[in-house]
Amino acid sequence: MSEENQQTSAASNTQPGVVHTEDSKWQRDVIEKLASSALSEHRSARRWGVFFKGLTFIYLFIILLMILGVTGEAKKASDAHTALIDISGVIEAGGEVDADAVMTSLHDAYDNKGTKGIILRINSPGGSPVQAGIINDEIKRLKKLHPKIPVYAVVEDICASGGYYIAVAADKVYVDKASIVGSIGVLMDGYGFTEAMKKVGVERRLMTAGENKAMLDPFSPVNPKHQALAQTMLDEIHEQFKNVVRQGRGARLKETPETFSGLFWNGEQSIKIGLADAMGSTDYVAREVIKQEEIVDFTFQDDFASRLAKRVGAGASAAMGEMLAKQVMSSGEVRLR
Repeated sequence: MSEENQQTSAASNTQPGVVHTEDSKWQRDVIEKLASSALSEHRSARRWGVFFKGLTFIYLFIILLMILGVTGEAKKASDAHTALIDISGVIEAGGEVDADAVMTSLHDAYDNKGTKGIILRINSPGGSPVQAGIINDEIKRLKKLHPKIPVYAVVEDICASGGYYIAVAADKVYVDKASIVGSIGVLMDGYGFTEAMKKVGVERRLMTAGENKAMLDPFSPVNPKHQALAQTMLDEIHEQFKNVVRQGRGARLKETPETFSGLFWNGEQSIKIGLADAMGSTDYVAREVIKQEEIVDFTFQDDFASRLAKRVGAGASAAMGEMLAKQVMSSGEVRLR
């Protein structure tokens, strides 16, 4: 090749738009990718920074509230007042209505010198006969120690089974005309999976020490002996319930074969059959019966940190799982519901 041709070829390789353009495009792509990666890392680091700062703030806020004493202690009142205690929700140990919490509320209300009367505002479908019984016994014990302080039950939407077990310890029961009252009975429910197990080919292998240890096992066929034993236990608890109602209501109770059958009635009907005394709201009883219009709420509340821990620690999925497990495995649970 001649010298002239070599110079022409070299010149063509440096022309714009050939090799030089491709190199520039490659460099821009690399720079853009590096910049995008750096920006993503920066955003991620900033999000994590905000997250951890938020956690730190919440932690310090809780510590501050604990230092300042933001707890669930009952309100204090030195002037004359009506004490209010809410009994709202399912009655069970550690649940919405817990015997220890209600008794704490009662003690706080009675110990306050300004308390002239106590209202138990009830809105409960029932629950544990043990917890309801403990509350009933404590109300009656405290009434003997403080005979000058009356106790009235005021029913809102529902006062059934265990809720009514508590209500009959009061001096009088007030209702709304549309309140649901009664359901004096005992319940033990569960599930049986034997037929489903047969269909899917599952074999139950259960070993026990003690012939009645597997009583009411939901994965085994119904044992007539165990069924009879459970029914006897339910009947005995039912008799205990009926005795508590008879003692609490006395001559006011107009007992019929349906009274203790598990039926429930509206407020108007409950007055006619002696399950309740009169119609009246919380404000009415405080103003017209106790004659102390000012109401002080003595309902026990968990401290702020405990309530927050319960909310944060229990996610919706965990709650659903726990509820399902209870329904499947707790066939022997006795409830006043």
